[in-house]
Amino acid sequence: MSTETPQPSSSELEAEVLRTRADLAATIDELTTRLSPGYQASRIAKEAKQAASDAGAMATGAFGHKNGPAPDPRRARNAKVVIGAAIGLVAIGTAVVVTAVLRRARG
Repeated sequence: MSTETPQPSSSELEAEVLRTRADLAATIDELTTRLSPGYQASRIAKEAKQAASDAGAMATGAFGHKNGPAPDPRRARNAKVVIGAAIGLVAIGTAVVVTAVLRRARG
C-alpha cells in the first residue's frame, strides 16, 4: 500500500518560484533598510527626541498619566538616563564655576 504524492505541475512550480522570489526580495529590502546608516541615524534621533520629551514629562509628573506618554519601561529608563545626564552636567558646571571663583578669590 504505497501512497504516491502527486508531482506538482509546471505552473504550480512556477508559482512557487515566484512566491519564493517575492519573499526573498522583501527580506532583502527589509535587511537593506535596517542596515542603512541613514535609517539607523533617523531611528536614533527619534529615540533621543522621545527620551528628552519623556524626561520633561517625567520631571513635570505627567509621565504615565492619562495625558502623558505610555509607561513603557524602556522609555522610562531612557528618560531617567537623560535626567541623570542633565543633573550630572549641572553638577560638573557648578563645580567648575565654584573652583574658578575660589581661585580668583585667592588671588
